Amino acid sequence: MKAKCKVLQVYWGNPKHRYRLGREWVESSPEEKDLGVLLDEMINMIWQCALAAQKANCIQDCIKRSIASRSRKVILPLYPALVRPHLEYYIQLWSP
Repeated sequence: MKAKCKVLQVYWGNPKHRYRLGREWVESSPEEKDLGVLLDEMINMIWQCALAAQKANCIQDCIKRSIASRSRKVILPLYPALVRPHLEYYIQLWSP
C-alpha cells in the first residue's frame, strides 16, 4: 500500500511536513503524474504543454511520412481524428 502513495507539496511556502501511513513514512515527490497529467510542486504546466505539443507534432510528422497523397481531401480528416484529441485533452488544464 505504501508503494502506491506519495506526497506532493504544492504550496511555495509549505514547510514540507512529513506524513505517515500507519507506521511507515510516505515518500515525498517533486512531481507526479495522475490521469496523464504531470504536476510539479510549483503547479507548473509548461512541461505538460511542451509534451502535448511534442506528441501532436510527432503524430503530424507520422501523417506526413506515411500518407503518399497530399490532397486536402485525404489529409484534412486525419488532423481532427489523430492530432487534435491530444491537444484537447490538456486544454482543460491550460484554460479551464
